[in-house]
Amino acid sequence: MKNTIKYMALVALGLVACEPEFDNSVEENEGFYTNGEADFSNYVALGNSLTAGFADNALYIQGQENSYPNILAQQFSHVGGGEFTQPLMNDNLGGLLLGGNQIQGTRLILDVGASGEPAPTNIPGTPTTEITNTLSGPFNNMGVPGAKSFHLVAPGYGNVANLPSANPYFVRFRSSENATVLEDALAQNPTFFSLWIGNNDVLSYAVSGGTGVNQIGNLDPSTYGSNDITDPNVFAQVFSSQVSALMQSASAGVVLNIPNVTDTAFFNTVPNDALVLDASQATSLTAYFSAVSQVFAGVLMSQGVPQEQAVALASQYAITFNEGPNRFIIDVPVTQANPLGFRQMTQDELIQLQVDQEALQNGYGSVVITPMVEQVLAILMQGGTPSPEEVNILFSAVSGLDDGDVLDSAEITEIETATAAFNATIENVAQAHGLAYVDANALLNQVADGGIVFDGGMVTSEFATGGAFSLDGIHLTPRGYAIVANRIIEAVNSTYNSTVPMVNVGDYNGGPAIGSGAQ
Repeated sequence: MKNTIKYMALVALGLVACEPEFDNSVEENEGFYTNGEADFSNYVALGNSLTAGFADNALYIQGQENSYPNILAQQFSHVGGGEFTQPLMNDNLGGLLLGGNQIQGTRLILDVGASGEPAPTNIPGTPTTEITNTLSGPFNNMGVPGAKSFHLVAPGYGNVANLPSANPYFVRFRSSENATVLEDALAQNPTFFSLWIGNNDVLSYAVSGGTGVNQIGNLDPSTYGSNDITDPNVFAQVFSSQVSALMQSASAGVVLNIPNVTDTAFFNTVPNDALVLDASQATSLTAYFSAVSQVFAGVLMSQGVPQEQAVALASQYAITFNEGPNRFIIDVPVTQANPLGFRQMTQDELIQLQVDQEALQNGYGSVVITPMVEQVLAILMQGGTPSPEEVNILFSAVSGLDDGDVLDSAEITEIETATAAFNATIENVAQAHGLAYVDANALLNQVADGGIVFDGGMVTSEFATGGAFSLDGIHLTPRGYAIVANRIIEAVNSTYNSTVPMVNVGDYNGGPAIGSGAQ
């Protein structure tokens, strides 16, 4: 669905905010930097889209150049780090081709349309990255967008014949059709590694609105759907085996845990109480739902349900609305406890970024009142009894938010439980191997809860203006990746007694691409 979110505050950005200048170049202090107990001469990074430099819902050259592994490699070069190669895309449009046919969209930019209001839209143009034009490696950045933990050890994950089960990004840079991501990484004999994996093991479930399955208890990931949550034991087994394999050649490394996806801009831009009503609208909606409750109680009693029980069951639909902000209505599974299959959102439930904003302005998430519905309401006001067909017309006016557009309380609990289990594994494995460990969950929570201050400004989770998240609301901006890189450097220096220099966060862009997408 087309996203038409209003971003009036962005006009004040003046296109892209000016970046502060900094003194004290790293080169002036070369003699002060040491590698400590780590060997950075051959750094290999494994992970998913966050490792690849994915941003604005696409992989493109500028994003890859600002990936956190590439930022780290530049800093490692001051303490003995070697060359760092990446499987660069062909352009800054993003998107992919398969046999000349486009299979992945271009990246998002913030475009000001005819209405004069900016909104994310795909940058015009046709991608030039053909996935069957296999690149010659090896590549130090082994980040594969879309990869889950078990995908890193899946043979054939880069075989174009296995699409859509295979990964189109890995197709273009795997060493052979049946090579695994981990095998291609190990073949390089890394002396230092980073591993940030597991986000997609829960993220795909979250961004689908919880339409997948929580696969807890299922130890066979080959049977999982694309939007399912990975079993914690499967994650623990594959993650620990990946680290053990990497430690065969590496003397040091760093692992990052999984941020809570509900801290991202994707889930915190559209408030669940954005149903703003004037006094007349609030009165009308309250009257409508009161009518639904009364009519449904009558339907139940006509079916032999005792009056007291019928009224009690129907009372949940007598939803009241007030002047000002109100929470939206959502669809839920039809059950004996909720026979009509809708309710009002609770405080903790979340609406996704891609929800159709225009539809929200026209009754989606509340009620769509048509002339036929008004006729039924008029019958009720006159004391009449609607026919079964008219009852259906009345009930069908409810237009609750679809499951795919929201995360309800139960789904959020499943996400949080899985994330906590994955993170416990990551921390335990890090401690067992003496690895540097970054609490990315706490870092992103800090960004969401007030922001992070740096020399020259602050980074928050505010969509498009906060500086942390790119226009897809999930992946980071160059500035966001620079903050992650600095946290990694802090952990590495503390663990291995090295003095790798930090980066100046303000040197990295935190604003969205606007208009033509030129940066």
